[in-house]
This record gives sequence, structure tokens and C-alpha cells, in this order.
Amino acid sequence: MNDVAEAARLAMGLLAGGDAELWRIVVLSLRVSGTAAALAFLIGLPLAALLVGGRFAGRKLLLLLANASLGLPPVVVGLACYLLLSRSGPLGALGWLFTPTGMVLAQSILAIPIVIALAARALAPFWAEHRDALAIDGANPAQAFWQVARMARPPLATVFLAAFGRAIAEVGAILVVGGNIRGETRTMTTAIALETQKGDLPMALALGAVLLLLCLGVSMAVLLLDRRA
Repeated sequence: MNDVAEAARLAMGLLAGGDAELWRIVVLSLRVSGTAAALAFLIGLPLAALLVGGRFAGRKLLLLLANASLGLPPVVVGLACYLLLSRSGPLGALGWLFTPTGMVLAQSILAIPIVIALAARALAPFWAEHRDALAIDGANPAQAFWQVARMARPPLATVFLAAFGRAIAEVGAILVVGGNIRGETRTMTTAIALETQKGDLPMALALGAVLLLLCLGVSMAVLLLDRRA
């Protein structure tokens, strides 16, 4: 209980005092995870639409693989990205290892299966209900799926939040790819892991409380924007 009380005091102090390092970490976490979630959504949504409305060999197998990939081990993804981005790797010339860009890549890979699987489930009932009417109206496939996506906007907002939650909660992959460098690649989750390893549980709990508030704030903002739209 003492640790919890101390954590609450530290969290309030960090937020009220405008701790510069904390806000750098918060901004980096939002930038990396928000970018990763947006990329995953932009890539995964068209693929989900193709799996829902397309008629081609292997469609069900691809959908099954997307669902199976929901459990991708983050450390394995981080290791794969490390090998890709290392100096001897095929993407080593990009210089993305131990940078926020490399962290975005790792988080995007983890979030894309979530977007594909959940968006396919969200779009399927709307597509089944409206595809004939849209075809009669003369809509081509791209126009039809755009209209279906607009109808499915509330569940798709939840899909985006699931992708963002997967990204911002990630530790293993970004530790491997980012290196947890102070002032460069340290995020909320890696900072929490570091404080826990140091034995400073009150600070780790305080950072965890700030992370929870951050996630709740983003979720509320997305849902409010969707409601207003």
C-alpha cells in the first residue's frame, strides 16, 4: 500500500510539475505508437476489404493467417526487425536501427494483423447487407467498399484503438529495435521496465498510472471525434 501511495504522489508530481523528461517520453510514445497504428490501419483496412469482398483462391487461408498472427511474439518480431535493419541486413543502409523509425516498423508489423482480422469482422455484415444495393446503384468495388467503410465507422474506430493499444503497450520489440536510449528511443513502457529492473517500484507504478491516463485520453479523443463526425 505504501508503494501505491508513493506512486500516486509521484504521478501527480510528475504531471503537475511538468517534468521535461517525462513529457519527452510521452510525446515520443504518442508519436511512435500513433504513427504505427495509422500505418497499420492504412495498410490493413484495404487488405481486410479485399478479404471480405474478394473472390480468389486462398482467401480463407489468408484470413486464417491474419487471425493466427494476432499472437505474434513481440520479441520475435523485434529480432526479425533487428536482423533486417542491422548493418549487414537488407535494410541496413536506411539507418533505422535504434531510432524511432525502426520502432514504428516493429509496432506496425505487430498491429497490422489486428487491423486485418478485426476490420474484416467489422466490415463483413455491412458488406453482406449492402453490396447488392451498391452494385445496383452502379458503384465500382472501390466506391462500394468506401461506402461500406463509412457505414462501419464506429466499429472501425474501435479497430484503430485496438491497433494503437497493441502498439503503445509494446515492450519487447521496441527494446530490441530501439535500445531504450535516454532522450532518443525511451518510451513509457521501456521506462517502466527500466524502473522495475532498478527496483524503483513507486516510480514504475507512477509511470504506469501516467500511461493508463494517456491511453484513456487517446481512446476518449478518438471516440469523441468519431461521434462528432
